[in-house]
Amino acid sequence: MPPHLSADRPAAQPPGRGPVDALISQARRLKGEVDAVRRDAQSDGPDPQERWQRALCDLALHQLNDLDEHLAQLRDGPPPVPTPPEALPAAEAEPPAPHGGSLLSRVGSAEWNLLTDEAGWSGELYRILGRAPGTPPLTLDELPAVVFEEDRPKLTAMVTDCLVDARPIDGEFRVVRPDGQVRTVHMMGEPVLDADGSTASMWAVLRDVSELRRSQRVVSETRDSLQCHRQRAQTERRLAVELQEAVLPPWRGSLRLPHRGPKTLDLAAHYLPSSTSALIGGDWYDALELSDGETLLSVGDLTGHGVAVTSGMATLLGAVRGMAMAGTQPGQLMGWLNQLLDATVQPALGSAVCCRYRPRTRTLVWAQAGHPAPLLFRNGTGRRLHAPAGVLLGATTGAAYEQAEETLQPGDLLLLHTDGLVSGHSGTEAVDRLLDLAPRLGEARTAQDCVRAVVEECGEADRQDDACVLVARVAP
Repeated sequence: MPPHLSADRPAAQPPGRGPVDALISQARRLKGEVDAVRRDAQSDGPDPQERWQRALCDLALHQLNDLDEHLAQLRDGPPPVPTPPEALPAAEAEPPAPHGGSLLSRVGSAEWNLLTDEAGWSGELYRILGRAPGTPPLTLDELPAVVFEEDRPKLTAMVTDCLVDARPIDGEFRVVRPDGQVRTVHMMGEPVLDADGSTASMWAVLRDVSELRRSQRVVSETRDSLQCHRQRAQTERRLAVELQEAVLPPWRGSLRLPHRGPKTLDLAAHYLPSSTSALIGGDWYDALELSDGETLLSVGDLTGHGVAVTSGMATLLGAVRGMAMAGTQPGQLMGWLNQLLDATVQPALGSAVCCRYRPRTRTLVWAQAGHPAPLLFRNGTGRRLHAPAGVLLGATTGAAYEQAEETLQPGDLLLLHTDGLVSGHSGTEAVDRLLDLAPRLGEARTAQDCVRAVVEECGEADRQDDACVLVARVAP
């Protein structure tokens, strides 16, 4: 055994076991807690936030595993002085089986004697570099041969600084094992000086950090992916909002139709966005004076969220306006809307209510496609109109839609809405909540006051989905 590898040096004493054992217990308890969080995060799920959390948990577990191992080494003291593998019997020279699937970073040690040009390696360093235990350890001149070509200048600079200027070594480089596998090694060391101050040898601890660096790359890539996802979501939301604002009626507050002659309808509407989703849905409302003096009232909802859905909603609303302006009655209009959705490249489902109000006879002609029926409020009470037959738009090819008529009276109030208006309630329960507003709506002076009352009752906070409400009040 070379002199510099002898056991003549005073053996370092391990620190007190009590404090180190306490740290080990804390590290292991923290590992359990992090692992529980990791199991809750789905790495292959569609949500980038969950993938980000999983990647961070993986990285934290790698770090905690390393900390656990190093604390155990600190508690147990330094390992025995390594014996050159060639001096051991063949059975003892065989390395133990690697930790299958373990994420623990392996740590080996080495010392190079500059006076004798001899080297000594620990058994773990042989495993890190993938070299057979019976082979001689590489000298400092031979070490660059196993280092990744691009990293050789870095290793040369670190070793030169250590040997010439007595600087500590602290850096990473990649090694190519005999089997072609590339591993990332973190090397820390320092020179050992003779009595005259010259460098006699260099010792180093080499740690396989391949898995740790892989986890860090995953975290970095996931972070970048998450940032791109957020930017894309923000862009999509902005485009969807701009498209929605361009398509929905430009009027705010109250609207009275028709513009010419007696103002027979007082109108108001409101769009309530979801408070839990950053994406815009496909809800719409519309009120339009037609060429024959009648008034079009419609609300609808295209399933889904995002720019594509908002674009589809704009297409449907444009079709509704065009067909209604051409004189198409509500039942036929719904049939053609169904054909339009059925012919689109990307299948979609939608629901809608379409009404034509004839002011001379105060008649409401309407049809629906899988949508909540309008609510009629009169003399302080309310009821839901009996809905004619009609299935969801896009649900089946060639569907027929019936239409119904309702004669209104001066002072009547008609409320059209999309699903999800009453947050936390649906179906009959949601309708009953709206009908309970009858006394309050009966006291309201304008359609806009009625919309305010509905919004106050339904609330805009903690809303799971987008919704629209349209109120039409027949002039007394």
